[in-house]
Amino acid sequence: MTFKVFIDGRHGTTGLKIDERLAARKDVEILAIPEDKRKDPAVKAEYINAADIVFLCLPDAASKESVSLLAAGNTRTRFLDASTAHRTNPDWVYGLPELHGQREKIRHSQRIAVPGCHATGFILQVTPLVADGTLPADHPLTCTSLTGYSGGGKEMIADYETHGSLGQDMLSPRIYALGLGHKHLPEMAAISGLTHRPLFSPVVGPFAQGMLVSVPLLPRLLPGKPSPQDIHTRLAAYYANEACVKVMPLGEVPAGGFLPATACNDTNRAELFVFGHEEQILLVARFDNLGKGASGAAIQCMNIALGCDELTGLQA
Repeated sequence: MTFKVFIDGRHGTTGLKIDERLAARKDVEILAIPEDKRKDPAVKAEYINAADIVFLCLPDAASKESVSLLAAGNTRTRFLDASTAHRTNPDWVYGLPELHGQREKIRHSQRIAVPGCHATGFILQVTPLVADGTLPADHPLTCTSLTGYSGGGKEMIADYETHGSLGQDMLSPRIYALGLGHKHLPEMAAISGLTHRPLFSPVVGPFAQGMLVSVPLLPRLLPGKPSPQDIHTRLAAYYANEACVKVMPLGEVPAGGFLPATACNDTNRAELFVFGHEEQILLVARFDNLGKGASGAAIQCMNIALGCDELTGLQA
């Protein structure tokens, strides 16, 4: 069987990666809208309603506009939205199948919101611990996320890649979203089950792809004062049967003592690490911000929605 796929926003960073990942698949037909018709709502509506799957790789307002073009009574076309427009909308299913119960919701939903990259790392680590009471829902959390510059989209990619040489400020990692209102914060709290948003510090580095999302914990402030082993055991049990989420051996430190952000690049794998001792624990998620953090996650959800093998076209 061949599935018809329309990528709305095909020329953006996520759209290009989805297109690239689907190009070799013989079960997919990409519906390519003519360049001069891309902004014609009537033509776009034709493509949306002809597709089995529509990927929305657009700004929030444009994503909402595209959804509005679905014909009344069309229950076949399924949306996968990579914007932030619908991630906390109760009428949409959050596209992180590794969360308990979420895979079946994705399988039967017509509207799926693809998670944000920073949010993916935070939610994978925190949700199991909130669910089992290890972390109280009102616990104050902080999170630091180091990402490659490709997560900033075309303009940031151009800033890093089109200059003959970078200025000193761009050779250094740079903290951003200093107003403490990053667009991923609503989903980070809502999906993980927290009643308050974490204090979140995203950092962009002078490398293209890769991501490290870290969450520190203080056992003395948590019920039962869990040890690193306790936290590791709970995460390992939660993700025991998952192909794309791997809980790494407790305290495993790479040779040299450094944890690089790029080891999962070009895969759909997320690695979860637990470090620490009786007084402090550090959780770290490592994955590709363009893989499990964007296009790979979108295709994984598409596979589930269409009844295909979940890893078709993906490397775990």
